[in-house]
Amino acid sequence: MTDRLQKVMANAGVASRRASEKLIVAGRVRVNGKVVTELGVKVNGEDAVEVDGHLIPQKNAKVYFILYKPRGVISAAKDDKNRKVVTDFFADLPQRIYPVGRLDYDTSGLVLMTNDGDLANKLMHPSYHVNKTYVAKVEGIPDSHDLERLRHGVSLDKKHRSSAAKAKILSTDTKKNTAVVSLTIHEGRYHQVKKMFLAVKHPVKKLKRETYGFLNLDGLTSGDFRELSNQEVTLLKQMVEKK
Repeated sequence: MTDRLQKVMANAGVASRRASEKLIVAGRVRVNGKVVTELGVKVNGEDAVEVDGHLIPQKNAKVYFILYKPRGVISAAKDDKNRKVVTDFFADLPQRIYPVGRLDYDTSGLVLMTNDGDLANKLMHPSYHVNKTYVAKVEGIPDSHDLERLRHGVSLDKKHRSSAAKAKILSTDTKKNTAVVSLTIHEGRYHQVKKMFLAVKHPVKKLKRETYGFLNLDGLTSGDFRELSNQEVTLLKQMVEKK
């Protein structure tokens, strides 16, 4: 969808349309790095519009964020029970964004947020094999046989079996009879990680997603978010363009 440049500026709250036209004619507006002085120019949500060197937000612009989701937050745009949802953290954003996939209510960790529906659909499709690493605190201490089962795949239900995964023990607590285990998978079935550990008789007590592809939570604490860099967005798109 394209709109006249002055309309986009007005919608972004820069100035009225007439005042925006004066800014354009005065050479104070750049589109994709180039000065624009003509009033008939049209732009879309992917164009970078700057006024006096400041990038203006566009409602149709594609945006990409990492959110460190706390426990007790729903991975959805809204909830019929009025519980806190991941989009509540982005209430001031002009764009309407959504989570890529889901994390359980009681699971914390990395959630990718965007309004780029095409990229989101590709990232969620299992054929693209986007690795996701979880750290789980489980009951009991898995032995080498349990880890091998996780690595080679276990039955999730009567119809589905998990694919090959990476699993390793990070720490153990013999007094409390618990262990912290890292598990890397590329699928995203409902309650998959919990079902995998349940299959080897080590129920999950606490779960956190630490990575999504090459993305991680470095520098973030629970409830924080940051925008992805242009390089990170490019790498994400390259991940799903290889197929």
